[in-house]
Amino acid sequence: MPDQKPLPNPELRVIPRDQHNVSRKDISPNALRVLYRLRDAGFSAYLVGGAVRDLLVGGNPKDFDVATDATPEQVRQQFRNCRLIGRRFRLAHVVFGREIIEVATFRANVDDGSGDRETHEGGRLLRDNVYGTIEDDAVRRDFTANALYYAIEDFSVRDYTGGFEDVQNRLMRLIGDPETRYREDPVRMLRAVRLSAKLHFEIEAATAAPIPVLAPLLSEAAPARLFEECLKLFLSGHAVESFIRLERHGLLSALLPESAAAMKANRSGVLRAIVLEGLRGTDLRVANDEPVSPAFLFALLLWPAYCRALIALQAQGVHAAEAQRRAADRVTVHQLSMVALPRRFSLPMQEIWLLQSRFALRQPKRVSRMLTHPRFRAAFDFLSLRLTASDEHAADVAFWRDMQAQAGDPADDGFDPDTTPGRDDGEEHAPRKRRRRRGAPVAAGE
Repeated sequence: MPDQKPLPNPELRVIPRDQHNVSRKDISPNALRVLYRLRDAGFSAYLVGGAVRDLLVGGNPKDFDVATDATPEQVRQQFRNCRLIGRRFRLAHVVFGREIIEVATFRANVDDGSGDRETHEGGRLLRDNVYGTIEDDAVRRDFTANALYYAIEDFSVRDYTGGFEDVQNRLMRLIGDPETRYREDPVRMLRAVRLSAKLHFEIEAATAAPIPVLAPLLSEAAPARLFEECLKLFLSGHAVESFIRLERHGLLSALLPESAAAMKANRSGVLRAIVLEGLRGTDLRVANDEPVSPAFLFALLLWPAYCRALIALQAQGVHAAEAQRRAADRVTVHQLSMVALPRRFSLPMQEIWLLQSRFALRQPKRVSRMLTHPRFRAAFDFLSLRLTASDEHAADVAFWRDMQAQAGDPADDGFDPDTTPGRDDGEEHAPRKRRRRRGAPVAAGE
């Protein structure tokens, strides 16, 4: 573990209202209610973090967070619609219908001996509930761009870390020693990529330098947390840019190791081309406010790994249909050790893969069954996507498009949430048993 380097001493810079573009009309009315009520109760309270950053660059924040010197229990006393959550980070959630305003107490960056701050022997932060001042809170945040505070009393922006200038220069810069901060929380490396992709910022050189070396630390993060981070990376409208930056900073091989290895070994580049084309479609659907299923997303991201595993099994003489099932299971199990993909998504993902070989079968009864399969539309969209690699499947795409037109396209949209048809309780269900049948192998290198 590297020596713990102290965080920089904060120096306050106040940016008055006439020198920034943050306006109350762009802030959630519920966030303003929280700010004013805490202020009227004698507490300090500021809009903080991503909301201030996004407003400064002309964006529209989805979430509005508040930082205050009130403890979570004191916040709950002010709001009947408040609940306290979290053990690692104790927070107050003030609930206004479907909107939640997250209120965090200023935190210090030292261990006061109370047991409320705990770190792993490798430096990873396990618990952080030691409260402090706004200056303490500013320097313990991850990036300077996220350490900006909007003050409701005079409408100024308070900057303790140089974040205002970094936002103007479109830079993501870690506060403190980058290696130490990444070891505290390895997911910060993914956050650096995600935020820079979203905002079209560059990652500052010293902040970027340790990432390729420390990327393996992601294996220490909770798989469920990495699943959520994947959704943020690829389902927020900037999937292509996130993917490219993950590659650039050596994080793709840590997050999706088998797919990264398969794309690296694929000299023609068609596997990577398919993934990028699929991510472009995902970004387009998000921009059009259309749903995108995590099952389809992971079918796309893990397709290179599936193809490589399938080719290896077929080279060993495994029967085509059995090789497909074994490749799907192998890739899924291996990826689950890194990213906790829930079964309600992993099972439909596998079905999308396994249905690919059935598009070559055109017997009338099989066509009829295929059209009514609950995963048909998602699988067909995936087949269409594979045209990026070659036109080998053009005839199949044309045939099944005609079949859908004749049948009135009864199939569900494959991008909708992947739950079992007829059930809306969110339970996970085992796939239906199918009799074994011969299936044409998926074309290699696709």
